[in-house]
Amino acid sequence: MATYVVQGAKLKCTFGSQESTFQIPMDHKIYINNKPQGNMMDFKPMMNIMPFGLCSSLANPTVAAATAAASGVLQKMPCIPATVTPWFNVKMNVLLEMFPAMLDSSKTMCMWCGMISITNNGQ
Repeated sequence: MATYVVQGAKLKCTFGSQESTFQIPMDHKIYINNKPQGNMMDFKPMMNIMPFGLCSSLANPTVAAATAAASGVLQKMPCIPATVTPWFNVKMNVLLEMFPAMLDSSKTMCMWCGMISITNNGQ
């Protein structure tokens, strides 16, 4: 059964080398276990979604350039999340500040083709 996502949840990108910690503004009005609960609009890079270590996506221009400079040998580069769409697979009938609540099955995409998912809901 899907559960709600709160501040401190763990995130994983398919092209990242490590997990990241989900950040939710403390001004969110709904809390679970004294932690703010996330909604579908909490997808902003470097505000809600922090770096995932090193990126290995060749769609990322820094990875592509470094790999080309290394004669085609993949060169992982620092991850700078580039999310541009809200979370999907959300709880449509539970609204938090006018937006659907996030679930531990929610996902979003990085513009460098990485799928970002939740590995731990933070509760």
